[in-house]
Amino acid sequence: MNNSGIPFFENDVPIQSLEHPICSEKGVIVDIKRLDLLHPFVNGNKGFKLKYNLLKAMSEEGQALLTFGGAWSNHIYATAAAGKELGIRTIGIIRGEEPAQYSSTLEFARACGMHLEFVSRLDYEEKNTDEFKAWLQGKFGDFHLVPEGGSNYYGINGCMEILSASDKEYYDVVALAVGTGATLAGMLLSASSRQRFIGFSALKGGDFLRDDVLRHLEYFLMNKELANDFAPQFSIETAYHFGGYGKWNEELLAFMQAMEQLHHLPLDQVYTGKALFGLLDLIAHDTFTSGERILFVHTGGLQGRVSLDSPTAS
Repeated sequence: MNNSGIPFFENDVPIQSLEHPICSEKGVIVDIKRLDLLHPFVNGNKGFKLKYNLLKAMSEEGQALLTFGGAWSNHIYATAAAGKELGIRTIGIIRGEEPAQYSSTLEFARACGMHLEFVSRLDYEEKNTDEFKAWLQGKFGDFHLVPEGGSNYYGINGCMEILSASDKEYYDVVALAVGTGATLAGMLLSASSRQRFIGFSALKGGDFLRDDVLRHLEYFLMNKELANDFAPQFSIETAYHFGGYGKWNEELLAFMQAMEQLHHLPLDQVYTGKALFGLLDLIAHDTFTSGERILFVHTGGLQGRVSLDSPTAS
C-alpha cells in the first residue's frame, strides 16, 4: 500500500479467519479484513476516506480541515486524531446545541486540538447550502471542507485502496456495513468485475442507499451510464438495522459479546455488529453456494461502543 507520507497506512491490514459453526455447516469461508487495526485512532473506512483529504489539506500550508458530525461521530474522532498527529488544524461543526457534558468522542476531539463549533439541528440541515458555507468562510477563513462522513471525491478515492490485489483475486463476495454508500462505491471502483458486494444498511428504510451508491459512482466517474454498469454487482440488505440508526437491542448486544468472547472479534453496535449479524443470517438461510469465499470488511467505529454506557448517547 502506498502510504504517501501518512503514517496511518504503513502497515498491512490483518485478515482474520472466522471459525464459526454456521460457516462450516454451509461450506463457506468467511474472513474478516480488520480495518479497525489500521491505527489506534485513525482506522476503519474513516482512515481511508481521510487519506486524500488530509493530503489535500497538507498541500496548502496553514489550511485547516473542516468537517461535520454528531456527538459520537467516528469521523469527527478520526479527523481530530489525524489532525493532531499530522499538525493540521481541524474544525468540527457539531450537530446540536453545546451540551453541559461532552460525549467521550467530543472530549477526545477537543483534547486533540479540534475546534468544536456547535450549531442547532435546524441550522445543521443547511450545512450543504451556499449560505451556510459562506458563513463558515467568514468565521473560519480558508479551509478544506470534508462532508459529513468523509464522503467526497477524495474519500471515494481513498476507499479504492481498501481491497488488496490478493483480496480481488481470492474472494467471491465482499460484505460491509453501509452508512452513506461512499465506501462501497470506492471499493466497487477497484474490485474485480466477478466479485459481488453486499452492503448492510445501518439505517431503517435503507433502500435509498442503492441510489446513493450509484450517485457516488456517477459523481466520481462523471458518467451516469458507466456508473449504472456497476448496478448488477452490488445489493443492499435492509433487514438488519435493529430499529434504525444508532439503535440496538439485547439480541444484537448478545451477538457482539459472543463474537468477542469466542472469536476475539470486537464489533460496534451501530455498524459492524449489525452487518456481521446479517451476513451470518444470510449464510444460515443458504444465500451462498458451498465453497464461496466471503470477505467481511470491519469498518472500525469501536470508539462508539462507549456510548452503550452513556446516558447522552442519541
